[in-house]
Amino acid sequence: MGFELNGTTPDEKIKELTEKLEQGVSEIFTSGRYAEYLSAMSKFHSYSFGNVMLILMQNPAASCVAGYHTWKKNFGRTVKAGEHGIKILAPCPYRRFVEQDQIDANGQPVLDASGKPVRERTLVQLMRFRIVTVFDISQTEGKELPSIGVRELTGDITNYTELADAITSASPVPILYEAPPGSAKGCFNSVTGEIYIRPEMSQRQTVKTMLHEISHAMLHRRTGNDAPAKERHTREVEAESVAYVVCQHFGIDTSDYSFGYVAGWSKGKELDELKASLDTIRSCAANLIDAIEQRCPSLCTQRNQTVQQER
Repeated sequence: MGFELNGTTPDEKIKELTEKLEQGVSEIFTSGRYAEYLSAMSKFHSYSFGNVMLILMQNPAASCVAGYHTWKKNFGRTVKAGEHGIKILAPCPYRRFVEQDQIDANGQPVLDASGKPVRERTLVQLMRFRIVTVFDISQTEGKELPSIGVRELTGDITNYTELADAITSASPVPILYEAPPGSAKGCFNSVTGEIYIRPEMSQRQTVKTMLHEISHAMLHRRTGNDAPAKERHTREVEAESVAYVVCQHFGIDTSDYSFGYVAGWSKGKELDELKASLDTIRSCAANLIDAIEQRCPSLCTQRNQTVQQER
């Protein structure tokens, strides 16, 4: 490992940063904003794995989806003119009478005097599917949803060009400065093996987003149409946590964004996803920091000088 700060080992420094992240997210859980956020999120339908894959194939940046009338009735939002919806499959149960063998208490066919199965007319429930259209929140406008403090980062970074170049060089996949689908700030396309970063964001937001998407590429890349090894909320918690730790190491504070982001993707107030992923987060962050500093040693020197001045 290529970094060490005044007797503090790399592992100790990263542990300190992840503990700061835990504390920041925990404080959000105790705020009234989190209760409002959960109340809003509870109104969204829970989609099957198959429909989640259909949604992400059509819009990889989708975060909250609902039908046209649901957006209007439950959230006070309308779909923007000209938006193309996301097609998913909706279950349509129906009932019909069928002729089938009568079954006894032991699950065996009931036989008549001649030894033939007794037939009966029974009402059964069957399932068929129809195509329905949903829209991501980025395709709608109107009343703002309750949030938990995810504010876009602003401001410049000292030696931004050197840092961005080093991060790009450390990325395992190409980084393209092109707008990703919807309103997402960045996107890792596991199919093409490319990262898309929205142009014209602030330097702080750009660096943080680059690190977030690189973390996805390092931790969550899959082959072809294979199902993800982890659920999406865990993947997002891991990627944002790695980005937070690496940014903090280089003196870039993303607390205003990362704390709320991690809280939003956590399934409960116990921080289960974050705690279960700490080893993964710390290892990935350490590898990224090392790779970036190897490509630009001046960043390490500058960081150590900053720490010396702060002390």
